[in-house]
Amino acid sequence: MDKVERRRAILAAALTVFAGHGFAGARLDDVAREAGVAKGTLYLHFADKEALFRGLVEQNIAPVLADADAAIARFPGTTGDLIDLLIAILVERVIGTPAEALVRLMIAEGPRFPELAAYYHREVVSRALGIVRAIAQRGLDRGEITSDIAVRFPQLVISPAVVAVVWNGMFGAFDPLDVRAFLSAHRDLLLRGLGWRDT
Repeated sequence: MDKVERRRAILAAALTVFAGHGFAGARLDDVAREAGVAKGTLYLHFADKEALFRGLVEQNIAPVLADADAAIARFPGTTGDLIDLLIAILVERVIGTPAEALVRLMIAEGPRFPELAAYYHREVVSRALGIVRAIAQRGLDRGEITSDIAVRFPQLVISPAVVAVVWNGMFGAFDPLDVRAFLSAHRDLLLRGLGWRDT
């Protein structure tokens, strides 16, 4: 493997080990073994478990947020259509992917590791809330919605995605949630609550 492939293999192994043992229970020896590399090779790329977690966020979540942010700036359609695009990005690039596994890991382990939680809040949560605020403000500026609730409380917009991750993580084996339909239903409910108007 070249350097890039080796780094990807280490990160994929870290995600497998984190998912199986939790962040607290994961050992770098296990990550190296899963990746098929020597422990010394792992240290050439990542100093510790925290660095592995940051690497996973940078690889699996940061590009999704960057693409969503860029889409807002150039999107020509209505704000409702923009929300549909955001749902599509969530379903295709977060749900059922390594990014979803990171969300579950943060929910489970975040309270025990405040430094990780602070990093995740800064690099993921704050950026996601900023994207939602920008979409809501766009709707207000275009006269498509009349309420600023989503600007003040963007958590109302993204919370169903978190619910979907938790639900399918706990109950998906016997009562799976259709995430796209669930988020689309929330979109309709949300727009009505925000005072949607065709312009």
